[in-house]
Amino acid sequence: MEDSAGPQPESNDHQHQTGLAKYARPALIAGSAIAVVCLALLVIIFVLDSFNATVYSVGGKNIQDATDEARQIRESYTAVRAGGLVFLIASVVTALAAAVVLYRNRNITGDDDTDDGDDVDFEDLAGR
Repeated sequence: MEDSAGPQPESNDHQHQTGLAKYARPALIAGSAIAVVCLALLVIIFVLDSFNATVYSVGGKNIQDATDEARQIRESYTAVRAGGLVFLIASVVTALAAAVVLYRNRNITGDDDTDDGDDVDFEDLAGR
């Protein structure tokens, strides 16, 4: 009985994707992760904007005033908010496109996926 930690022969149970399907799973994972980060960023920006407006209005001022100070507070996170929205939309579109590609290619197998007729039982798996 020889135990080897070396590379094992490739199984015929795996689907070998080609073309866009090869990159769809990593794109789905990356798009989903970026979307979650962008959502968290936008929530944090919303909380900070609300906090700034509340602190500014404590002194009896209104955040909607036409003063330079009120305008600066309203526009303090504009660039980050716009960037977060752009990345959120791009990541959601990427994740959706990857999900569509994976769904369309779910039953497609590679040309080299053939049944070689070998039946494997417990003794073969256990090495007996």
